[in-house]
Amino acid sequence: MTSHDLVKALEVWTLQNTLNTSILLGFVAMGLVLIQPYYRALRKLLTLRVSIENWEMLTRLTTDIILTIVVIIGLAVLNPDIMADIKMAVPFVPVATILFTVALFLRLFYGGHQLGSKAFHSSLWILFTANVINLIGFSLVMEAPSSEYLDVHPSAFWSFIKSNLRSNSNLELTQLTFTICFPILIVVFLWGFSAGLKRLRDSGDTGDSNLR
Repeated sequence: MTSHDLVKALEVWTLQNTLNTSILLGFVAMGLVLIQPYYRALRKLLTLRVSIENWEMLTRLTTDIILTIVVIIGLAVLNPDIMADIKMAVPFVPVATILFTVALFLRLFYGGHQLGSKAFHSSLWILFTANVINLIGFSLVMEAPSSEYLDVHPSAFWSFIKSNLRSNSNLELTQLTFTICFPILIVVFLWGFSAGLKRLRDSGDTGDSNLR
């Protein structure tokens, strides 16, 4: 094995584990959104107003940071070169990335932090859908039975899954998935950007207004 092969193997291993970690983080983000009653119970233990405000900020910020990491990783691996190198479940992971991005923008720009609001419930259901899609893709496609197992226990179902729904096995489906999902993701980012600009205009933040 040459040094180039070692570098390539390390690159693939890093990208694969980064993607796997982001899938798990998606569940963490959904869980943090879902346990609002637990947050309220812990908040009752705080006495100082400053502590309560810091607690509310921390619970929101933690979820948003984790969700942002999931979106960034999903965006980074959504390209033909990486998709051809690692075993990504297609179209599951790219579709989930789009949904995670929508959920993040609902939280950031449409009041999705406000418990009980329409944006809050919409973002939670979108997170749930994205995680279900990722769970199916991860468990049934990316981590399907190994070739050694199938040599001993042949299965037409698992062989079909591994040959047709993994990005590094079915380049035609990979290209089709990229061709459809990438433009949609760009549109979602443009929507989020325009929503962010609107929030800036509505709040009157002009950069140096506070200095005058």
